[in-house]
Amino acid sequence: MTLEEAARFVHIDANELRHFAQRGEVPAIHHDGQWRFEVRALNEWAQRNLLASDGRGKDDMCRRTAEDGSTLFQVANFFLQEAIDLDMRAKARGGVLRDLVELACQTGLVWESDKFFEALVEREESASTAIGHSFAFPHARFLDRYMFESPFIAYGRSVRGVFFGGPDGEQTRHFFLVCSTDHQTHLKVLARLSELVRKTTLAESLDAAQTPEEVIAIIKNCEKELFQ
Repeated sequence: MTLEEAARFVHIDANELRHFAQRGEVPAIHHDGQWRFEVRALNEWAQRNLLASDGRGKDDMCRRTAEDGSTLFQVANFFLQEAIDLDMRAKARGGVLRDLVELACQTGLVWESDKFFEALVEREESASTAIGHSFAFPHARFLDRYMFESPFIAYGRSVRGVFFGGPDGEQTRHFFLVCSTDHQTHLKVLARLSELVRKTTLAESLDAAQTPEEVIAIIKNCEKELFQ
């Protein structure tokens, strides 16, 4: 990808992305006076940047990505009632990931559950998807369009909370399992969820939710709150 294409892909100003590349903060190759970016490496950098509390250019990336399409893009539409569990009992990271995969499989949209679980474990071993504030967004490190029939999000709420490697050192209670089939949708989902956590009353509302229907309604209301 060229600099301009890469900047559009990760929703960052081209000059800012060039500066990141010059400082070695984003994977890129400089050849014949031109910067070149590999899609998978750039996508992984963008994912980590959106989740990191001090990610480079995170605020701008998050805002641009989350607002891309504005209210036309509704993350609430990715949630399915059958993939929501408000009583997760797992006590450790591995158990949480296994429970989330089993929850996702209830949708009938997961084609390779064992491969998916392995991809989640690999991602967490590479870097935690916990962002603090009691939230984590588990997802595969590299996307496979053939792993799911269509994109969706599974949600699990931990009864006691689990230490999941968040930057604040606190336990994580809210897990959004992001099941994506393409890079652009994946980044949009991560950006929108990050914005909802940081700028709305999502945590407090989810703590009080009693049914899957309420969870989806809460997500919808928080998205409305975000764009008011």
